[in-house]
Amino acid sequence: MCGICGYIRRREVTPDQLKKMNDTMYHRGPDDSGEELYGMSGGYRVGLAQRRLSILDLSVLGHQPMHSADDRIVVVYNGEIYNFRELREELADYPFRSDCDTEVIIAAYLKWGISCVKRFNGMFAIALFDREEEAVYLIRDRIGKKPLYYWYEQEELVFASELKPIMACPDFHAEIDRGVLSRYLFQQYINAPDSVYKNVFKLAPGAILRFQDGRIETWSYWSVREAYAEASEMPVTAYEEAKEQLKDLLQRAVSLRMIADVPLGTFLSGGYDSSLVTAMAQVHSGEPVKTFSIGFYEENYNEAPYARAVADYLGTAHTELMIDETDMLRMVESIPKYYDEPFADPSQIPTMLVCKLAREQVTVALSGDGGDEFYCGYNIYEKVAQAQKLDMLGGLVHNLCNLPGIRQAGLEKRLPFKARVIAGNRDRETKTQFGAGNYPGMARAMAGRMASGERALPVHYPVECSYPVGDWQVRRMLLDMDTYLPGDILCKMDRASMKYSLEARCPILDPDVMDFSYRIPHAFKYASGDKKHILKEIAYDYIPRELLERPKKGFGVPLDKWLRGPLREQLLCYTEYGFLKRQNLFDESYVKKMVGSYLDTGDRGRGTGENYSGLVWAFFVFQQWYTCFHENSNR
Repeated sequence: MCGICGYIRRREVTPDQLKKMNDTMYHRGPDDSGEELYGMSGGYRVGLAQRRLSILDLSVLGHQPMHSADDRIVVVYNGEIYNFRELREELADYPFRSDCDTEVIIAAYLKWGISCVKRFNGMFAIALFDREEEAVYLIRDRIGKKPLYYWYEQEELVFASELKPIMACPDFHAEIDRGVLSRYLFQQYINAPDSVYKNVFKLAPGAILRFQDGRIETWSYWSVREAYAEASEMPVTAYEEAKEQLKDLLQRAVSLRMIADVPLGTFLSGGYDSSLVTAMAQVHSGEPVKTFSIGFYEENYNEAPYARAVADYLGTAHTELMIDETDMLRMVESIPKYYDEPFADPSQIPTMLVCKLAREQVTVALSGDGGDEFYCGYNIYEKVAQAQKLDMLGGLVHNLCNLPGIRQAGLEKRLPFKARVIAGNRDRETKTQFGAGNYPGMARAMAGRMASGERALPVHYPVECSYPVGDWQVRRMLLDMDTYLPGDILCKMDRASMKYSLEARCPILDPDVMDFSYRIPHAFKYASGDKKHILKEIAYDYIPRELLERPKKGFGVPLDKWLRGPLREQLLCYTEYGFLKRQNLFDESYVKKMVGSYLDTGDRGRGTGENYSGLVWAFFVFQQWYTCFHENSNR
């Protein structure tokens, strides 16, 4: 796990400037660093840099940038290729000098070309310079586990694992893209290909970018839509066969992710996904696996006893840390530094705390990320199934409420909240993205400072008709795999773990496991209302049912209490007219009135769609980020 950055520019970037860019990511790779410059025709210079967190081959032979034996290929790379040893056997004619996976990338490219990426089982963000072809390739793993930003302007390219190196690049003009603000406020994250800045983009998961002769071209080598469309045509219709094949694939995925030359452990919440990963890791370990969990003094949020019970049953070396609100509040001020783009999923705070705990003993930790999206685990999926059953009735109510006279009487506004949601859900492209009361309109109203001619992204993702499935549950799961999983869940874990130079690995997101999941009939995942049914049944092969069967709590953060209490004065400062006017990003009068109303409302809006803690928190985090990188910067 590392951080990478670089450029292809005509304008000069000195070695010291490249090093400064690279060192903004020290936390991603404290063990080693490297920066090198190369020539290219057309007056271009190529700079490649990497910060290294040593996981495999801890010797100097793993240093990057890494060159091919003939110096034709140069690579900087962040991530892990888990099947590198298998690939190495197929590449036996290459004169390997190290035992690390980076050199396998070089050898694979020389033998198979850029299509070699389809053979990689791993998480990665790769920058590869082919000096003979005079092309630079940027490559991101299938599901977007590893981040990769790029700034393209005036036929020049700058790239990095985070935004900070790009912000530190000479001549970078940090112009905020107003068009993403309303979607960010609503979704609480910014999804690929967009970023918070104009002309800066995230390379999409499963994509390749090529820079050559001043032009860029991007294409996909893997996508959720295509993988699902292909695999679902070959369903495994026998339940026991599907279960056993999935179990075998998961076991292999876990064993591959236990390859490391440094201490390794697992996150353990006591839920199905982390417990299953931990149980499989214990099977493949010759000693007790190190497991880590955090607990809350607030009983409604505390899952520590469940994690402890699973750890005791499996015989792991378990470490538990109890935290309180003070511990979490201390983390709030570090959010913009390590999530260097506005990111407002509040579970990032306890995630950072459990990563901090794990890093005290290990350098690699396995997580259960991906189980909910691929096996129908979220509560929203139940609501989606109900909404599909009521959709026709909702359409009738909507049409009735829009008849002349009835519309003027405002009948639809007087319907119960849930009835309004179903009746108003008429857009075919966003059918599974209903709810949230007035959130969409309020998010748009807050970000109302649009310059003439600028585009504003819709707060929802208007893409659902592109998914080849009529079942709303499956469609929403596919949408979440394309958006929420890489844009929120994986981003959260990447930044939280990298804050402490910890590598997080996700066996459930193994490419073979993902592809096979699309062959599993949905009825095996959502069986008579039982979410994640097939995954649960596999877990029961390792852990008694009574240790796992319980309501899911998740990481809880008391946003209302914080925003109306210890963060209140800071929030009010962010709504001051002068501050908002100087920003010229938000509607000053609307924001001030809305935040003031929220602070005075208390909890009265709960259950009605009128509680705006998520929206206000997203605004707070944005302003915190803005203050860190713009208001208080020397730029």
